[in-house]
Amino acid sequence: MRPPCRIAVLAAVSVLAVATVGASAPGAAGSGPAWFTSWAQSQDGRADGPVTGQTLRMITRLSQGGDAVRVRLQNTFGAGPLTVGHATAGPGAGGAAVTTTRELTFAGRRAVTIPVGGEVWSDETKLVTRPDTNLAVSMSVEGAAVPGRHGTALRDNYLTEPGSGDHAADAGAAAFTRTVGATYVVSAVDVHNTALKGTVVPFGSSVVDGVGSTNCGPGCTRPGADRRWTDDLARRIVAELPASAQLAVANAGVSGTTSAKTCPAAPPSVAGLDAASRLDRDVLALHGVTAVIYYYGTNDLAYGCDGTTILESYREVFRRVRAAGIAVHVTPSTPRPGYTDQANLARHEIALYVKRGNGCGGACSGVVDFDEVLKDPLKPNSILPAYDNGDGVHANAAGQQALADFVPLALLARSGPVRHTMG
Repeated sequence: MRPPCRIAVLAAVSVLAVATVGASAPGAAGSGPAWFTSWAQSQDGRADGPVTGQTLRMITRLSQGGDAVRVRLQNTFGAGPLTVGHATAGPGAGGAAVTTTRELTFAGRRAVTIPVGGEVWSDETKLVTRPDTNLAVSMSVEGAAVPGRHGTALRDNYLTEPGSGDHAADAGAAAFTRTVGATYVVSAVDVHNTALKGTVVPFGSSVVDGVGSTNCGPGCTRPGADRRWTDDLARRIVAELPASAQLAVANAGVSGTTSAKTCPAAPPSVAGLDAASRLDRDVLALHGVTAVIYYYGTNDLAYGCDGTTILESYREVFRRVRAAGIAVHVTPSTPRPGYTDQANLARHEIALYVKRGNGCGGACSGVVDFDEVLKDPLKPNSILPAYDNGDGVHANAAGQQALADFVPLALLARSGPVRHTMG
């Protein structure tokens, strides 16, 4: 079963997108109950400079495995069209090395050009994967392009030298001499797994993106990658839920962003990255989504939005998510010692709304009260010192694990029905 290639573009380039690789409508052949998004990182900007005749090797950490994969490549914020001449996927073997590679094709073709604002899903590729393992996606870029990226990979990704050509099929790491702390082009990986029951999408700002998770304390030698609370949650699901209730987890966090579209002090860099603007691309376009964990509001308060404005944005997003048949579980805004008194009053207003009837008075499906996990009981507007990353805002690795441990898995397992949005 091969899903047709799909491009989604900004209105200004929609004609170019269709001419480049074609398009398919939601529900096209290839979508179905066995495809689930197992990893995601939402694009939030563009690379600092061009890639020129190079191969990119991006490392993704799958929350669940399966017997086949397909990969979403995006150029949402690229500076121009991006041509991928050859792409592969394969299990990681440490660093930039892989154990083997499988060819990725796009509507049956080896090469694909993605216009600015565009995206494309690869065809189905037979490849056995397992939960909590690395999948390396490699792409040779033809010519010069400044690609779209997710800025907070919280791990090393790899590039060959400019002009080095196609190394997408290399199993060894020798050609990948450059590292980057962002994820270029790759924004989601699906797995084909008939046993899975859904995909959970944590959706929010830096607290979802995983800032703080690489900090595991003085003298800590544990690797920092893949220790976000969302990663820890995925491991809990694999270990604790029965085989009949297994779920994938796909992270949709973007640092610095807000729930509300406009907040007075929001920096220009997050314009157009508010929750409602990102929702279709970063949540509803993923596969098999049964639940969203909505963890937004901390930046809204810091950027001067009032409670009324924030709650209006909540209601809009919740309505659209639930209309798509997806459960939305909400966390109240968590502490930040730099909040003004007015911001803390708004935080209290948000918490009352979220907790009303344990489900936003019927507007959301349930509450995951991370505020109770992180707050210092002696100073409830501050994070518990044992969980503080040091900035008073984000949780360290211990706090990330505490958040993951707090999520009621039975609540997620009851979510549904599955939403299939495209092939």
